[in-house]
Amino acid sequence: MFVLRNVGKFFLGDTSKESLLELEKGQLYLVRPLSPKGYSELIFKDAAARIRKTGQEFQYQLVVQRAYEEGEEELLDDEEGENADTSALAERDEKTFLLDESLHFRSEIREGGEKVLAWRDLSGDTGDLYEFVCDISISTAQVQQFETIAVNCQYERKHRKNHQYATEAELDKFVFDNEQPIPSASPIHSPAQSPTMASVTSSTALKNSANSALKREKVHKREDRLSQGPVKDEAPTEAPKVVEHPEAISILAEETAELHLFDFSSGSFLIQDTAIKATVSEVGKWRYWLQITGTQRDWLGQEVIADINPVFNFEYLSFIFNAYTPDNQAYSWLLRFKDQPTIVRFQEGLMQALWEQLNEIKWNKSKEDDRDYVLEAFQDLTMEDAYPEEEEEEEEEEEEDEVEDDGRKSEHYDSDEDDDDLITRDDDGNINSQLAVGYKHDRSFVVRGSKIGVFKHTPNNTLEFSTNISKVETPKGKLFSPQKVMLHAEDTNLILQNEADPNSLYRMDLEYGKVVDEWKVHDDITVNTFAPESKYSQMTGEQTFLGLSRNALYRIDPRLAGNKLVDSELKQYVSKNDFSAAATTDKGYIAVASNKGDIRMFDRLGINAKTHIPALGEPIIGLDVSADGRWVLATCRTYLLLIDALQKEGKNEGKLGFEKSFGKDSKPQPRRLGLTPAHVAQFQHETGVPLSFTPARFNIGEGSTETSIITATGPFVVTWNLKKVLRGSKDPYAIKRYSEEVMADNFRYGSDKNVVVALPNEVNMVKKQEFKKPTRESIAIPTRVGGSFGGRRSEGGRIGTRGSARYKLGKDDIVESPY
Repeated sequence: MFVLRNVGKFFLGDTSKESLLELEKGQLYLVRPLSPKGYSELIFKDAAARIRKTGQEFQYQLVVQRAYEEGEEELLDDEEGENADTSALAERDEKTFLLDESLHFRSEIREGGEKVLAWRDLSGDTGDLYEFVCDISISTAQVQQFETIAVNCQYERKHRKNHQYATEAELDKFVFDNEQPIPSASPIHSPAQSPTMASVTSSTALKNSANSALKREKVHKREDRLSQGPVKDEAPTEAPKVVEHPEAISILAEETAELHLFDFSSGSFLIQDTAIKATVSEVGKWRYWLQITGTQRDWLGQEVIADINPVFNFEYLSFIFNAYTPDNQAYSWLLRFKDQPTIVRFQEGLMQALWEQLNEIKWNKSKEDDRDYVLEAFQDLTMEDAYPEEEEEEEEEEEEDEVEDDGRKSEHYDSDEDDDDLITRDDDGNINSQLAVGYKHDRSFVVRGSKIGVFKHTPNNTLEFSTNISKVETPKGKLFSPQKVMLHAEDTNLILQNEADPNSLYRMDLEYGKVVDEWKVHDDITVNTFAPESKYSQMTGEQTFLGLSRNALYRIDPRLAGNKLVDSELKQYVSKNDFSAAATTDKGYIAVASNKGDIRMFDRLGINAKTHIPALGEPIIGLDVSADGRWVLATCRTYLLLIDALQKEGKNEGKLGFEKSFGKDSKPQPRRLGLTPAHVAQFQHETGVPLSFTPARFNIGEGSTETSIITATGPFVVTWNLKKVLRGSKDPYAIKRYSEEVMADNFRYGSDKNVVVALPNEVNMVKKQEFKKPTRESIAIPTRVGGSFGGRRSEGGRIGTRGSARYKLGKDDIVESPY
């Protein structure tokens, strides 16, 4: 007797993950007919195949799940131990594939009645196939129905609408019955035959006997298709309709180039026109337009805005960008120019348009150094002092060797929960919004409305619920939802900002779980954001910290009587600088960014900035600095900016921009970190929402070196490998997709291998090894976060148990135990 490892029913109690159809018994093989690695590998001796909905509309998965003999599963679990990697366990128990036309999913009924499903191994070599060989108990009708549903699912994924609206001809495009016969999963060949020759012989022998299980009512339809010539495997992405372009006031650039369009199905750029005219023009007050016109047709028109994500590659004389349809669908385009002078002229015109649109200042009124800085930031370049490639390879090997972590990094579901008891939302509609990761005591604090959840980081890199602070209220008893939070004084205090009171901050004593002090900063100067005195000051008993208003930078000392602003250390500007973020180094050097997009570097408070870095245009919403002050990391909505603050020439060579001003002939070297336009288009194609990064962070740990960057946009967490970035590698980032928007994220203190992620209703710690290179599948398929994070609601309003990461206190609970 065989039993399936049933994990699907624990998905938050959500029927969106339900199976559409299941073939209950068969064997899964990986067949490599052309590979020297070996011909065939049995993956699951006993398994079931099913088609399953995902949490995303029009997205479906083909799932092959292992079945166990009675007692076999428990035996395997005992062998692997309690601390086995759950991602490895999931891989052990099932294989999951996004139902997409690139799989070339098909079926076959062979002589003797053997029924086989097959699909491409997209991560393998050419010709590699997965084959599900059905048990004799599975009928032909079941296989036909299974393939029919698979065809419908592929149609819905591609066209984003119900298959009931499809014509038979449209559905036929997903029936790959003109493929070569499916090779046998267990070929028998003589010792004299090579695997490759055996597979060719086997294919030839089968050619006349192979039949698709999915037959149309009229056989002549298939014959008609074949007589018309070969059918394309997948229809390439077509250019969308061109919107009407506005009248040009002036021309900023006009050049000839080749035009290529990114094809979602093949994952490559396909040439559309060998000679187009690309024109950048001014069309209104601070409005600019990019028009692409061929000899036969207009190809596209796009307003020049930050979301086009421009990337110039001078090595390949190419410019890649995104364009958007009126319904917000993203397409990625590539222009290839004939020579370097041509691409330089075009870059200057386009960047002038983008910069003027963002800054509402004429390009020729800016300094020449500032213009060079902007142009350099949008180039695909390798920074100086890049790490040699060998070091990176060694690091990757070390990462692969680290297997002591537990894989999935969160409490899953309570063992005593029933499906009907699962809940995923608070009655008040609040969701997780802020995350503070502790340095001193291995705790993470998650703000959820007027509540704060406390989670313990365990030695084996999981999160364990510790306690819940159920009411955040002022000392006068007024409830509020913190807008910003910062751990302070050896993680014993949490500084909170109340949006309703911009001139004050509040101190929560974490031992008692309540706000004990209100700090009035100043009668006239507000607190828009705040930052620690130095990079690691929260590891110490340091009481002072930094505060920023829109046009002032100052020190806050809670020990002062009355207002807490230190008047002698106030730097106030007459003009509105619109400060938005700040960060400090280990020595207390200060970086301050603004909504205008510029950055100032100070060595101390109360004086003018040593270095002023010009704006690229987008507001800066987050800022971080490496401990030694070498690297400044700014977050904008659609990209990150990595700036090297070390001076490499001139009289201040070897000094940081925090310590000495950059000379006239020396300027900071910027590096714009963005997703490739093709990935942006795929992200938006899958989610329907534009990029919007959360504040990016370096990994942090006293005495350690920054090696990674973490941020998120929508349901994607993105991590950059700093060494790859500095070396100019083409694949410097990896992603992890969730089914919901990522609200906040940060590294665990002292490690770049584990990341704390706050989703609207879940908190997880994930291993960096679980991040994947952006591919069609890793972008499209959300990560399943273990099991349910809901729980049983008690009479007192409690959810779950204290062992659950979704635990919430009820009315009978109080916060009383120090952590």
